[in-house]
Amino acid sequence: MMQGDDLVSSPVSRSNAIVLAWKRLQQIYQKKLDDVTPYAVARWVFAVLLTIGFLARIFILQGWYIVTYALGIYHLNLFIAFLTPKIDPALDFEDDGPALPTRSNEEFRPFIRRLPEFKFWYSVTKSTVIAVICTFFECFNIPVFWPILVMYFFTLLCITLKRQIKHMIKYRYLPFTHGKPKYKGSQDTGKVISPK
Repeated sequence: MMQGDDLVSSPVSRSNAIVLAWKRLQQIYQKKLDDVTPYAVARWVFAVLLTIGFLARIFILQGWYIVTYALGIYHLNLFIAFLTPKIDPALDFEDDGPALPTRSNEEFRPFIRRLPEFKFWYSVTKSTVIAVICTFFECFNIPVFWPILVMYFFTLLCITLKRQIKHMIKYRYLPFTHGKPKYKGSQDTGKVISPK
């Protein structure tokens, strides 16, 4: 009887239980992510409300400007990766793989993003939650002159977006599906056509 009690309380069985519990939590978390995947509009509304809540907290507390600046730069980098094609036509990968068409008579190739929409949303949401958590710790409230950070952020935003728009114009791609022509294939009418 004493031997069975030793097995239950041994460090190996406790660490096994912790590993199993951690794996179970990861499965539950992944299931929740899989459940929200089809609801793109609701996900982005949540992300925008979370970001507005964070900015309201910063405005009310009058601090944590470095955290806000870092979050803004990170979101800008995510947005640029979202707008950029997975295979950059500027790097001339014609022999290695597919490239975006540059002329109207070339083969149609769909736009594949470097950062997919779901990963973009997930990274924005996760980083905003981390930034909110950082505002609860005074060690992240580094005193800075915030107008310079705001000016520098908007300068960086304009320069980066200008370069990205020039890239889009040069290689003639549009990373959004709104307004693009939709091609319809032949529809099945159910009629059987017999050969003559």
